[in-house]
This record gives sequence, structure tokens and C-alpha cells, in this order.
Amino acid sequence: MIKRVFIILTVILASLINLYAQVGGVNTYGFLNLTITPRSAALGSKVVALDEPDQGVALFNPANLSSQLHNQLSLSYVSYYADIKYAFVTYSRHLDGIGTFGIGLQHVGYGDFIEADVAGQITGSFTGYDMAFHLSYSRSIDSLFTVGVNIKPIYSHLEQYTSYGIAADFGVAYHSRDGLSAAGIVARNVGTMLKPYTPDTWESLPFELLVGASQKLKHAPFRLVGTFQQIQTTSLFYQREDKSNSLFDDGQSSKPTLINRVGNEIVSHLILGVEFVPIKNFYIRGGYNFQRRNEMKIEERASTVGFSWGLGVKINKFFINYSRATYHLAGGSNHFSISTDLDDFFRKKNL
Repeated sequence: MIKRVFIILTVILASLINLYAQVGGVNTYGFLNLTITPRSAALGSKVVALDEPDQGVALFNPANLSSQLHNQLSLSYVSYYADIKYAFVTYSRHLDGIGTFGIGLQHVGYGDFIEADVAGQITGSFTGYDMAFHLSYSRSIDSLFTVGVNIKPIYSHLEQYTSYGIAADFGVAYHSRDGLSAAGIVARNVGTMLKPYTPDTWESLPFELLVGASQKLKHAPFRLVGTFQQIQTTSLFYQREDKSNSLFDDGQSSKPTLINRVGNEIVSHLILGVEFVPIKNFYIRGGYNFQRRNEMKIEERASTVGFSWGLGVKINKFFINYSRATYHLAGGSNHFSISTDLDDFFRKKNL
């Protein structure tokens, strides 16, 4: 019975592939796909499965919202490019026999813009921002499988233009009995605009289908994390004009072979991360995003574009995380977060 339910949910998620096929620059509310938490950013940007509880992973896959996150509060802040800043706050609570609930608020501020008339005369300034509320719920099917949903009312404002929308994430997660392995599949941003910025300018949301897994080594302090992003499309790889189109060849071939094209497409979907835990409550993380490096690098100086790294440590009652992801030679993004279990402040000490 459990296997049948899991198969049905997986088929439903996979069937959404036929409804959405575009990525990048053709959707509204693109901020919904921003990487917020430092842990996810350090591991390559998108993590949908982890063998230990983490509110940041639950943000991308609500099925990871487990009972172990009961009464936890987390705040994340990201210093992005120019004057763009965004933040997220979330709280989760578990109710026995019912499931685990989460509530959160995501806010992206784009800074101040110069306002000018049609003649180019500066008349003032204006601002823009996006917001999304997160209402999450997850429930265990049995000791191995969990399902979850995240409902996201959306509000967007730019100068005099405003828009409302609604989106939802649907996820399934698997955790092994030994606690070392995890896997997940999630359909993100299934929804629609409720009010467009201008009349009759309806746009689609940035739908994405992801599959991922993590594996903690039994006899070594390492965790391996892998995610396949945008699996609803088979045209993710960006081919550069008048240059080698392959991530595998030596740059001598002007037209990639079928094997190279298939290989390029596969790795463009792949995000890899590794986590090293040398001592308890101290984490060192690194990640590599193939698509980001291919699309954002400069051929003459690729540098560390596509790579990311981060640190995590528990100090007293707080988990503090930092990460940096390099998007381009122009710079990268800095991610900060602090989280705590509120029960630690009220739990009575044993005498």
C-alpha cells in the first residue's frame, strides 16, 4: 500500500513535466527560485533531500519538514548584487497524530531606482520588492516516506505596479532506516497569477521539477549531496556561439557529437555538494553547479564561477551558518543564517 501511494505521487509530479517546459527569463515571480539558506547555497544552490532535519531543505521540499524541527526558529539573510537584499524567517511546529506545520515569510528588496520622464529628466526615485508567505505541512506515511505541501501567497510591487499570485510546492521524501540515506522529488511553484501587473499581461510561474539524494558515509565524516534540477526540460544546456559547445572535449571540435550533447545536457541538470564534519557541530561545505559555470563564466578567465563554499557551527543554543556562492567574476552572494530550538530556552535543567 505504501509503495503504491509513493508511486502514484511520483507519477502525479512527473506528469507536470508536460505542462511546463521553459526556464529562465520567461516567467514571473522569479524570486521564488532564489537560494536563501547558507547550507543550500554552499552545497550548490538546491537541496531537496538530506539525511538530517534542516529547515532550509524543507524550504525547497516541504516533505523534509519533520517532527525533529518542532519549535525551531530560523532567520536567513542574503547580501546579493547591487542593492538587492533578501531575507527569510520560518518557524515550525509538530502536532502528534496530525503532522508538522511550518510558517515563513520571504522578502526581496531591490533597492532604490532613479525615476525619469520620457525626456530623460530625473523626477525622483522609486522602489521595488517581492514577498511570499509560506504555509507548509508534512506528514509521514510510514517510517520511510513523508509527503509535504507548501502554499505560497505572493505579493509583488514595482513603482506603481502591483501583482498577486499563488503558488504551491508538492514533495515526497524518503529516509533510510539506518539514517544515512535520503532522497526526494518535488514539484515547485505550481500556480498562477491572481492579478497581473497590467491588464491582460498574464505570465506563467517559474515551475521546476527536482530530484535529489544525500548519502552520509558510515565510517567517515562526509556527506555527499546530489540534485538534478529542471528535469521537466531536456533543453537546459546553453551552447555558446563560435566556441566549443562541450563541457567534456578539449575545445578542438566545432560540432559536438551526440555523446557530448547528451553529456552536456545531463551535467547541466546536475548539482553536486559535499559536507565535511571534522568535529561535532562544525561543518565545512562545498558545491559545484555545472549550469551556472557554463552560462556565467568568461572564457578568458573562468575563475571559481559555479563553485560555492560555506561553514556551519553550533554555539551554545544557536546554529550559525555562512556561505558564499560565485556567480560571475563581478562577485558572489553572501548568505547568513541563525537558527535555534526554542525548547532549549524553556527546558528545565535536570537536578
